[in-house]
Amino acid sequence: MLLQVEGLRKSFGRRVAVDDVSFSIDVGEVVGFLGPNGAGKTTTMRMIAGYLEPEDGFAKVFGIDVAQDRRRAQERVGYLPEGAPLYGEMTPWTFLRFVAETRGMATDAARHAVIRAAHDTSLGEAIGRPIETLSKGYRRRVGLAAALVHDPMLLILDEPTDGLDPNQRQSVRDLIRRLGAERGVILSTHSLEEVEAVCTRAIVINKGKLIADAKPADLAKEHGGLEAAFRALTGGEEGL
Repeated sequence: MLLQVEGLRKSFGRRVAVDDVSFSIDVGEVVGFLGPNGAGKTTTMRMIAGYLEPEDGFAKVFGIDVAQDRRRAQERVGYLPEGAPLYGEMTPWTFLRFVAETRGMATDAARHAVIRAAHDTSLGEAIGRPIETLSKGYRRRVGLAAALVHDPMLLILDEPTDGLDPNQRQSVRDLIRRLGAERGVILSTHSLEEVEAVCTRAIVINKGKLIADAKPADLAKEHGGLEAAFRALTGGEEGL
């Protein structure tokens, strides 16, 4: 099993952000992670990626407990947070070399890792241009490449197409679909169209609790469309 999540819980003060969330993911699955604003999506993903400690429960990547052996687990996880910061004065090449070397790769290994990640994300000639001169679509590709540079088996992507134009969104969707064929992917998105186009499963959480885990087509069939399913499952909550 690539990812096993069992009984994750996290509170901030008196507010329970994630409450007893459990699911699993295997290689070849692209899982849409859906819920209203504030439902607990990002908190859950941060715990899986090892950036937050759970109060209870665990997340294991290939059997490695993320909280107990964070470094080994994170070697197998690529995380693209929403609005991931980049260094605009760097080129994608120098930025990705920096990321690879920060992960402890030797010079030659880092070079080969950057070439592979740039190829996987189709950066092309943009690899040598200052990041601040690139389109938002290409900057998201750079962020994806940084998440991929150490060749992880699990990708956690928080709003990877947010703010992109239709052509850019389609390009990134195609990329995620291709990457997901050989890895496991958790994809948080505001777009139900994206879930239908890319995801093999949809997990819905609301008020910190997991309330659905099924194929998007099955949810749509049961409720007369994916949007109707989302509203029915979340009690008509606005926003994803």
